[in-house]
Amino acid sequence: MKTKVLIAVVGPTAIGKTSLGILLANHFGAEIISADSRQFFKEMNIGTAVPSTEELNQAPHHFIQHKSIFEPYSVGDFEKEAIEKLDSLFKLNNIAIVVGGSGLYVDALVHGLDEFPEVDPSLREKLNLQLEVEGLESIQKELKLRDPDYYEIVDTDNPHRLIRALEVSITANKPYSSFLNQEKKKRAFQHGYVGMQAPREIIYERINTRVDVMMENGLLEEVRKLYPHRDLNALQTVGYKELFEYLDGHCSLDFAVSEIKKNTRRFAKRQLTWLRKNPEILWIDHNASPEDMINRTVEFVKTIQHA
Repeated sequence: MKTKVLIAVVGPTAIGKTSLGILLANHFGAEIISADSRQFFKEMNIGTAVPSTEELNQAPHHFIQHKSIFEPYSVGDFEKEAIEKLDSLFKLNNIAIVVGGSGLYVDALVHGLDEFPEVDPSLREKLNLQLEVEGLESIQKELKLRDPDYYEIVDTDNPHRLIRALEVSITANKPYSSFLNQEKKKRAFQHGYVGMQAPREIIYERINTRVDVMMENGLLEEVRKLYPHRDLNALQTVGYKELFEYLDGHCSLDFAVSEIKKNTRRFAKRQLTWLRKNPEILWIDHNASPEDMINRTVEFVKTIQHA
């Protein structure tokens, strides 16, 4: 029986992971699991760059807009549900594809989640109060002091992630990052990471263009509809929080858009920092021909199946 292989398509935002995932899915007759945590929510469409209807019709996709922003949904929930889905997919095909810009979610599926100490709920309440009274910057500074390594890769604009790292660091009296990359869970499949790469200036140019297209496609109207729910965790993300600031009257629309571009570029930089620590990735240039992308991936999968 041939080895089951999960191909993880990774890379910075706006580089073309969706297209590569569809290309590989069609070649292998496989289905795609999305591990982009921003695309799980059906109320968030334009600002999360959800694949178009045309793209979704080109290959079967799972875990896209399957939840509401009003439902709590953690990386642990995703791991459990995605493993169940993979089990069913592998009964039909030896290959499955996972595509995502959320490194934590991809790694949770590939390797399993790391084990963390139990946290006293009162500590979480205290940190949430600190966030409310002293602002995001105070949380950022404390995490940078306690765990500079994790600070380099975390989305520093996401208070939920920052508080989670802080509460673990404080509880254990050691950095949150020291709990990462523990002994991995045994999976019933092998895996291979296929990463898309491009010069940084190309990545940044694509990000800037994507934001302009989002605005043309009605991102401001989407954010305006979500404004009454702006405190929900799902909405504490790039593209939404900057426009909430504009709707609050704290800045001009042009400034808000420039902040979306800047913060998305920062996000891409953190994604690359995370990915460069992974020696397993087969890197493919973003402008390689489709044939080359397929051929290199096919050879890569063969080496995994025969390892």
